[in-house]
Amino acid sequence: MTMFRGAVRRGGIVCLCLVLRGVSAWAQAGTAVVSGVPPTQTLTLDEAISLATMNEPNFAAAQADTLATKLDRTKARVAMLPTATYHNQALYTEPNGAAASRIGQTANAPSPAFIANNAVREYASQGVFNETAGFGKVGAIKLADANALRADAELEIARRGLVSTVVALYYGSGASAEKLTIAERALSEADRFLNITQKRESAGESAHADVLKAQLQQQQRQRELGDAQLTADKARLELAVLIYPDPNTPFTLAPATAPTPLPNRAGVEMLARQNNPEIRSAVAALQASKAETYSAKAALLPDLGLNFTYGIDATNFGANGPDGIHNLGYSMSAQLDIPVWDWLTTERNIKQSRLRENATKVALSATQKRLIADLAELYAEAEVANKQMASYDASLVAARESLHLTTLRYVDGESSVLEVVDAQTTLISAENAQIESRVRYQLALANLQTLTGKL
Repeated sequence: MTMFRGAVRRGGIVCLCLVLRGVSAWAQAGTAVVSGVPPTQTLTLDEAISLATMNEPNFAAAQADTLATKLDRTKARVAMLPTATYHNQALYTEPNGAAASRIGQTANAPSPAFIANNAVREYASQGVFNETAGFGKVGAIKLADANALRADAELEIARRGLVSTVVALYYGSGASAEKLTIAERALSEADRFLNITQKRESAGESAHADVLKAQLQQQQRQRELGDAQLTADKARLELAVLIYPDPNTPFTLAPATAPTPLPNRAGVEMLARQNNPEIRSAVAALQASKAETYSAKAALLPDLGLNFTYGIDATNFGANGPDGIHNLGYSMSAQLDIPVWDWLTTERNIKQSRLRENATKVALSATQKRLIADLAELYAEAEVANKQMASYDASLVAARESLHLTTLRYVDGESSVLEVVDAQTTLISAENAQIESRVRYQLALANLQTLTGKL
């Protein structure tokens, strides 16, 4: 019986513990839900670019323009097709008292007061089909096609510009975070060196001036840390504004990877010439100017209008009229308008279009030259930055070794405090320069990839 009571007591304790653990877990989960803190996202460069394309207003405007010009092209093509209208009309005219004499009217019915009208009461219910053929509509199609091609090229230009901005902010934010880490480490080194000078002063191995110099160095590192924190926060906010609806969205950047090797110049040049939106835009602008010239010349040519009408136009609303007359019928017409004289307005329009066409040819030539120059400049920038990265890496290794040896010599009384401070400053400069050299190469490489359409 005692054993049974002990087992029951132990079982109750176990159940109570389980219940308390469940309540604790539920409370923690409830706290996490109530806090509403979103998880921190780790962003890669590709993800940042993708988010920016969904939130950047200028790129959204370029997308809207592209879709609008495609609709314009559809409308220009549809304008070549005939239109159909279901026309309905009821007309009443004051009678003049004279007997009607027109076919289709009731005998002894009065005539209308207006001679242009057919009867006192007239009803029309007709299907009307119209078609206008002219070279002006062909010119409108050519212009719409050219504008659509230009809008596509401008959209790609906007996308590449956005990519360049995101790349600069992404790498700039990463560099600012690394420099913040360097500033924190530099302050820690300054604190450690101040402690060393204070101990040496207490032991009578150095003057109080060394402590003062170490304190000044520590204060300078504190100010540099504040500036580095501010720069990192600003860079982070600038990137967040571009990629998130809420700039306060928490995120971290993916760990930096080894820089991509510089591609072969011949391959870069080939891709840049084949896939350059600035040239495509300039070519499309030239095509649009030629289409405007074509449309201006088309004003000198005649336009042909065709019409087909089927339905009723009678004194009663019905398929049959009085005396067994059939109201249903059709009519056809053709119209040819030949321009004769417009006080040379068309000739002036042609001249204006040719002037714009010549200007777009100059712009196309300038764009081609700019591509050659940009390609040479960007590749040279990437090449120099790639070569200098190794030099900055070697300088950083030497600066670290120099600080280590100088600090040891100071502890042994073989060097001055100024030498240690100078070695610390040199190391910080070398670390920041290494980061800047890597970012410089990454930006130059990204610009090359953007120019060739690979990014």
